[in-house]
Amino acid sequence: MSPRLPIAAAAVLALALGLGVAPAAAADDPPFRDPSLPLAQRVDDLLGRLTLDEKVSMLHQYSPAIDRLGIKMFKSGTEALHGVAWSTDYTQNGAVITANGTVFPQAVGLASTWDTALIKRVGSAVGDEARGFHAQNPTVWGLNLWAPVVNLLRDPRWGRNEEGYSEDPTLTGAISTAYGSGIEGGDPDHLKAAPTLKHYLANNNEVHRDTTSSELPPRVKHEYDEAAFKPAISADAATGVMASYNLVNGRPNTVSPDLNEVVRSWTARSLFNVSDAWAPNNLTASEGYYATQPEADAALIKAGIDSLTVDDTNGAPTVTAVKDALAKGLLQESDVDNAVRHQLDLRFRLGEFDPDGGPYGKITKDVINSPANQKLARETAAKAVVMLKNSGGALPLKPGKKVAVVGPLADVLYTDWYSGSLPYKVTPLDGIQERAASVTSSEGVDRIALKDVATGRYISAPAAGGDLKESATALGDTEKFDAFDWGQGVLALRSVANGKYVSRANWATLTNTADQPSGWFVQEQFKLEQQADGTYLIHYAGYETAYDWFGPNAYVKAAADGTLSLTTADDATHYAKEVVSSGLDDAVAKAKSADVAVVVVGSMPFINGREDHDRTDMNLAAGQEALVKAVRKANPNTVVVLENSYPTTINWEQDNVPAILWTTHAGAETGHALADVLYGDVNPAGRLTQTWYRSAADVPDILDYDIVKKDRTYLYYKGSPLYPFGYGLSYTTFGYQGLKATPKGDGYDVSVKVTNTGSRAGDEVVQLYTHQHSSRVKQPVKQLRAFQRVSLAPGRTTTVTFHLKTADLALWDVTRNKWTVETATHDVMVGSSSAAIRQRTTINVKGERIPHRDLSAPTRAVDFDDYSGVHLVDETKVRGDAVAGTDGTWIAFKDVALGHPAGVTAGVASTGGGSIQLRLGSPTGRLVSTVRVPATGGVYSWATATGAVAGANGVGDLYVVFKGDLRLKDLKLTS
Repeated sequence: MSPRLPIAAAAVLALALGLGVAPAAAADDPPFRDPSLPLAQRVDDLLGRLTLDEKVSMLHQYSPAIDRLGIKMFKSGTEALHGVAWSTDYTQNGAVITANGTVFPQAVGLASTWDTALIKRVGSAVGDEARGFHAQNPTVWGLNLWAPVVNLLRDPRWGRNEEGYSEDPTLTGAISTAYGSGIEGGDPDHLKAAPTLKHYLANNNEVHRDTTSSELPPRVKHEYDEAAFKPAISADAATGVMASYNLVNGRPNTVSPDLNEVVRSWTARSLFNVSDAWAPNNLTASEGYYATQPEADAALIKAGIDSLTVDDTNGAPTVTAVKDALAKGLLQESDVDNAVRHQLDLRFRLGEFDPDGGPYGKITKDVINSPANQKLARETAAKAVVMLKNSGGALPLKPGKKVAVVGPLADVLYTDWYSGSLPYKVTPLDGIQERAASVTSSEGVDRIALKDVATGRYISAPAAGGDLKESATALGDTEKFDAFDWGQGVLALRSVANGKYVSRANWATLTNTADQPSGWFVQEQFKLEQQADGTYLIHYAGYETAYDWFGPNAYVKAAADGTLSLTTADDATHYAKEVVSSGLDDAVAKAKSADVAVVVVGSMPFINGREDHDRTDMNLAAGQEALVKAVRKANPNTVVVLENSYPTTINWEQDNVPAILWTTHAGAETGHALADVLYGDVNPAGRLTQTWYRSAADVPDILDYDIVKKDRTYLYYKGSPLYPFGYGLSYTTFGYQGLKATPKGDGYDVSVKVTNTGSRAGDEVVQLYTHQHSSRVKQPVKQLRAFQRVSLAPGRTTTVTFHLKTADLALWDVTRNKWTVETATHDVMVGSSSAAIRQRTTINVKGERIPHRDLSAPTRAVDFDDYSGVHLVDETKVRGDAVAGTDGTWIAFKDVALGHPAGVTAGVASTGGGSIQLRLGSPTGRLVSTVRVPATGGVYSWATATGAVAGANGVGDLYVVFKGDLRLKDLKLTS
């Protein structure tokens, strides 16, 4: 998340912060303004001219101008996931400024292209437009972009699934590198804009996101979560990371030592790391990790945060806390210098201190929503479409046919929280109308009226927009509402009187004033809850849904004068729901009269899962599924277009509908892109970036992050998914021949011949996977190593070549805390998806055999091989992981060279004391030691406990069983 600065406040803020203008370079200008000097020298020169107060002020997101040096205000953070976000027309100095930028497909749609060259072009366009917006108003649109999101889509129920790329780190790393490098612009010394990777680390749930801990065993952390962030940083395609709200192994990511010790180790470049919005205050509030804000701010700066996103535009609380931390010795001026140096390095690379603004300084607003970018948006949206099913030649559609375009998303385009406003809209209906001989349409939603059963009065909505109230006793347009079903009983009610949605926007009454469900608190959500007597209660399900501020007082009650308010269910007004017209009947009638029916269903991005709201199921809304079934029955030539941002359990549709296309919410050109695919101008080649499961029962709890132990994602899942990772169909067919894996240099050259064996030109996404036959540890079922999207005319053949580095086959060896390549046979597989392997061969990799575990040296408890019931926690508030256990929980160290130990020492912490048992072979195996653990005074008060060991010898599995509530950081077997 990041705070939104109202456009109307921009001019006031500009004056308050003092938007100084850097003067042109002159002979007597200081060295920092001389672009011919080395970057480090320029940074050091400017840093040396700043006072301590000035440096401290720069630690806030809104770094103020320093007029005496001619330094402008600098804002960190402009959202740019799929275009510059929160862009809209606004008035400045009496003039209307056009600021509707290009909106590309949502991030998960960008990744579904599997086309890094295309995504680099998209990133470049976003970087251009960021410059264009910045040229208009640098207060609102800074050049430090908070994108892309590289959190792995480990759980398809994550509310922010639309923001990420894939459940796979290789694909995520490739797409994020392409997008980031496009944003940066390619100049070796300057940045067009500065991309920041979100959100470090393991942030894949929204429920209690600021207090939940993502527990990552070392292999999961290194092989999976870190692996998504490393590629873009290592390729210098990102300029920093944003620390996420959540904790990892008990420590808030805002103070994670990884920010300095891991992330900065991946590149020689300076990185500028930022906090998420209000996260600094979470450390003392919801997380309670530090007692005071000076302690918290000192800790996060020392950990590697360079910019604090908190208190909106008001930097005073941050300045006060940091100065207090300096006065108390919690922070040194050198710590402040490090953070400010990182900011200055970024600003120099952005050209801010160059006399001409650097190579990108002359980009103007003319790039915003340019014809070239509109064309690119259409191309990208079409390439992102995934064809999930096509039986009996249902697609492509033939020209000259009569088409019924029906469904709640047939003639609308929705934006999301991190989207810009659409400069124009081409809906699916619009796109098809340009191609079909004739078109009929229906939204397929019921038009209803709600009548108070006690008074006979209907709820009415004024045509001009305003408060709803009970008034009329006869039906007119002001009493009618279109009820859009978004699943799990949640409806959005659109007033027929004015086309606006019913909202609780003024926090007091219900109004018909919203253009669409939107905002941070989505207040356009209602449920009609049927009672035993057949009447309905109107349940307001907006703001209260997430925060429960209204508690049970979320039901509509009408006063004697007809005004509406919220009360309890027992006190609520009972209504009769009258169906004025059936959306299903209308859609069926249109479908019956057409040659083909296209049903457009899916999600509303502000309702069906988004930031701060996870999904609790993966189903298509019941009303939408009923619509699909009815239309399919009415017209066998039915095509379903599913437009949403995540995997959906469309089992019935897959079994019964001839053709299915999936697209994310793809921006202004959605309708053109869909028509291009539906009519065959574009041969679909999008591929799924996640596993689509058949049921939510196929995935574990959303808070369980151990993908290895819980068989998560295509890497470890052994079931039969609805659609596998990498899946997608084409209008043509492809053949694979002659797979070879030849040793070369630091690995293997893998080549395969791919032929278009069909009658249409098309793209194939060739995917390279490996599987290791034998290993000390559990290995993935298969793992993506590389991919390439290739275009082929009918009958044409190309040779696709990948280079597979031996080092890429390494695993994280917990026995020695390092990357290790084992000696093993690997399957090398190529195909069109993870489940459609077309050619395979094997390679024999020479590595090493991981030796028996040696516990005669101190061994971290977290480096276990297996576990049950324990939690991973923080050793100290600064660094280190430990294991917290209670009665009967355990960790195991496998394949241990026991020798003949006489004793064991353990680093322990406990408030109440207890013991740990060492057992052989199993958690209930032979007891060889009991170590008494004293009460140490707290979970961060570590002591050494010892015990005698008897009867342990040879090689075996050692289980550490907890008795009592305690923490273990390490243990050592002694002679």
